[in-house]
Amino acid sequence: MAHESESGLPIEPVYGPSDLTGWDPAGKLGEPGAYPYTRGVYPTMYTGRPWTMRQYAGFGTAAESNARYRQLIAQGTTGLSVAFDLPTQMGHDSDAPLAHGEVGKVGVAIDSVDDMRVLFDGIPLDQVSTSMTINAPAALLLLLYQLVAEEQGIGADRLTGTIQNDVLKEYIARGTYIFPPKPSLRLTADIFKYCSAEIPRWNTISISGYHMAEAGASPAQEIAFTLADGIEYVRTAVAAGMDVDGFAPRLSFFFVARTTLLEEVAKFRAARRIWARVMKEEFGARNPKSLMLRFHTQTAGVQLTAQQPELNLVRVAVQALAAVLGGTQSLHTNSFDEAIALPTDKSARLALRTQQVLAHETDVTATVDPFAGSYAVERMTDDIERAALDLMRGIEDLGGAVAAIERGFQKEEIERNAYRIAQETDSGERVVVGVNRFRLDEEEPYEPLRVDPAIEARQAERLRKLRAERDRRAVDTALDALKKAAEGEDNVLYPMKKALRARATVGEVCDALREIWGSHVPADAF
Repeated sequence: MAHESESGLPIEPVYGPSDLTGWDPAGKLGEPGAYPYTRGVYPTMYTGRPWTMRQYAGFGTAAESNARYRQLIAQGTTGLSVAFDLPTQMGHDSDAPLAHGEVGKVGVAIDSVDDMRVLFDGIPLDQVSTSMTINAPAALLLLLYQLVAEEQGIGADRLTGTIQNDVLKEYIARGTYIFPPKPSLRLTADIFKYCSAEIPRWNTISISGYHMAEAGASPAQEIAFTLADGIEYVRTAVAAGMDVDGFAPRLSFFFVARTTLLEEVAKFRAARRIWARVMKEEFGARNPKSLMLRFHTQTAGVQLTAQQPELNLVRVAVQALAAVLGGTQSLHTNSFDEAIALPTDKSARLALRTQQVLAHETDVTATVDPFAGSYAVERMTDDIERAALDLMRGIEDLGGAVAAIERGFQKEEIERNAYRIAQETDSGERVVVGVNRFRLDEEEPYEPLRVDPAIEARQAERLRKLRAERDRRAVDTALDALKKAAEGEDNVLYPMKKALRARATVGEVCDALREIWGSHVPADAF
């Protein structure tokens, strides 16, 4: 029986030396921590210390999320990862009509510096690395984080973490964009410049393939479209006058890990190799850190099932192992009940314990790049690399990532692959245990965690109180300065920070930019 990978590439029943005929180990592999970084970005990888265990969490109010963060830190989490609710992601306050019914549902509601202060209450920001999954309003949330750090007496030069800040993938896969592509890229360049000067240890972008994979992208599509977006961001920064080696070391990436372990390992290795060559050959980067594709991984939420949810513990363990064998720098493991509702305390703890078992009870941390030289993995790495490069050339032929997005190229490719997966699942050709095979006649009862709907009213009351207490004139003055910067070429983050310090809300700041830059309307909306 012939087998195909998730990318539609053939998987042979046996691999041997003939599959690597003409293969150049020095050029393809190199050494760990050396160009082209196929074997990992650091010489020792996990033999010195394990990856960062960064659990993604956030729901309801800032106080509730703060309690969950404290629990995770106490249980051994080495990095926080903040999930924001949809109104925050879209730049709307919790009392806005468009926010109704969504406040605190898929993440924490953050409306102002007051909420951010509560979110990190009692958490020393110079001792924890924080990742924030936020895109269109990424600048706002980063500045709110900086303001809270300043209140703690912590200088910005001591802050470490990442903002996702990858708006291009929003046009492709997620849809939580605010502004059109051109001003969005300008805002990204402003963030790069601001952080280079003010928050030098911060990772200014996490270029994300994860959400494309969740929308149905194959592994080859995931890395091709993600790296093409990365190239667009680098071009934007260079065009804005930045030296590539001045910002490229702070770029990071975000990928999914599926249950197809071998292909996922090959995908990560291929992605590192492609990026190293692009940065060296196209952009002339000289700093070795500019060539390193450092990435965070999250296990595949789209592969979790509501049927027999305990099976997700097995899926997540396999996916996490794929990420580790592929050389990830940090990892989030999904909770087994996420296909049903928000994770409970117990399920979130089990997800973290999965990583801890891999790090401390297995031998995968004893040696660097265990699959190096494997006939199967090396051939699959080459195959995925070729498939990804073909897709990237197609994007270049259309004029680059933004032009291809405007043509709908990436979206159509992903939708085509998602349809293929759905057909294979419906027909039973693709086995999903507990869903289309090995089913139970009756599912066991499960009590999920639910978000209190009263949160929306409480957030609205906090906003009413904030607006009554603050200096409205100071807010208006700061927002006017922000609009003036947006109309011109000044970096918008400086007046934005003043507005947020004056307790302007996330919605007010985003509305000020909407007034100048407009809102993005996708071409297929007409």
